[in-house]
Amino acid sequence: MPTRTCEGIIVNRRTFLTLAGGGFLWLASGCRGQRVIRIVSSLPRTGSAQGQTDTIVNGIRLAIEDYNGQVAGLPIDYKDLDDATAAQGQWDAAKEADNAREAAGDPQVLAYIGPYNSGASMVSQPILNEAGLVQISPSATWPGLTTRVPNNQKDEPNIYRPSGKLNFCRVCPNDFVQGPLSALFAHEVLKVKSVYILDDKELYGAGIATIFKQKCQELGIRVLGHDSIVATQKNFKAVIRGIVELKPDMLYFGGTSQSGAPQIAIDMLGEGLRVPLMVPDGCYEKAFIDAAGADTFRTIPCYATMGGYDPAFALEQGGTVAEFVKRYQARYHKMPEAYAIYGYECAKVVLEAIQKVGQPDREAVRQAVLATKDFDKGALGRWSFDENGDTTLRVLTISRIENGTFKPQRTIQE
Repeated sequence: MPTRTCEGIIVNRRTFLTLAGGGFLWLASGCRGQRVIRIVSSLPRTGSAQGQTDTIVNGIRLAIEDYNGQVAGLPIDYKDLDDATAAQGQWDAAKEADNAREAAGDPQVLAYIGPYNSGASMVSQPILNEAGLVQISPSATWPGLTTRVPNNQKDEPNIYRPSGKLNFCRVCPNDFVQGPLSALFAHEVLKVKSVYILDDKELYGAGIATIFKQKCQELGIRVLGHDSIVATQKNFKAVIRGIVELKPDMLYFGGTSQSGAPQIAIDMLGEGLRVPLMVPDGCYEKAFIDAAGADTFRTIPCYATMGGYDPAFALEQGGTVAEFVKRYQARYHKMPEAYAIYGYECAKVVLEAIQKVGQPDREAVRQAVLATKDFDKGALGRWSFDENGDTTLRVLTISRIENGTFKPQRTIQE
């Protein structure tokens, strides 16, 4: 199975590599023994998130192709690491920590792309921070990873920065964008007057549910209750039956496809809770629809939100995002999932920074990545990192699930 890209060539355990200067180099296992620019990604490559992360990895590989597999005069060696386990069915703290330690301990690694989940970022960020290794996520959206969250008892984000330096950034808008704009859509478009909120107890799910709740209260939407589920339960019928009696206008779930969202939709149908379900970007993937069953959403209206641009919507609108989607389709013969473009953008930011630095200097690359301003070398248009490592691109896409696909309803810019 391919494990890395070296000078644009997928490298298995044994392969020949044509060097830029001519001739061949025999590789026993990837690019071992050769000076390289090594980039690592850590994503859940096992479990139902694999479909989403396949497209993130594909996006990274497209970015590497833009540089013909080399930067700063050295071949690019890309390592695609899995931070999930079959037993968990999703990311695993021990795996994420192992991946971070492996990357931190390898002096040829200049950047760490990932992880996919906010909770996993809590694990890897301190390890990578101590090593001075820049970390750039395509999808970890919890605000506390980069900035202080009001009423949060943890000393975030300082607890993730033992060195005192900033090393984490992300190309996706954080949940301070997604949560409030989702509530605004519910209020202004869906005309919701009351809502019941569930979450999965995890950093991301509970966090975005709380942010959504706060905005609902500000808008005058009555919050009839806010409970946490145990994601490993077989079903949530008893919880849903209790919610039915309260007659909310909408149910909001803060969580992911892997932490109970599909079963909640199934149980809403089974227990007769015929109101809209709204879910965040952790469910904005085909795995959520497949697990719940497309027919479920013929009866249960479901709105999914994501910080950024939906590929299908972007294709209709044109511009740089559409160009990326067309290129992805030509290369991989299918539509990308929502976060493919963010994998591409992460890699472009990293590779442009390395090219600017001109040598494999981990500290210089960290500084160059975090100094990214008016970036327009990728597919998202022009944007910058702010002083916290957050993107200045503050966009939300809201889609409804129809006929087994996400159908964008509108894009809102803050």
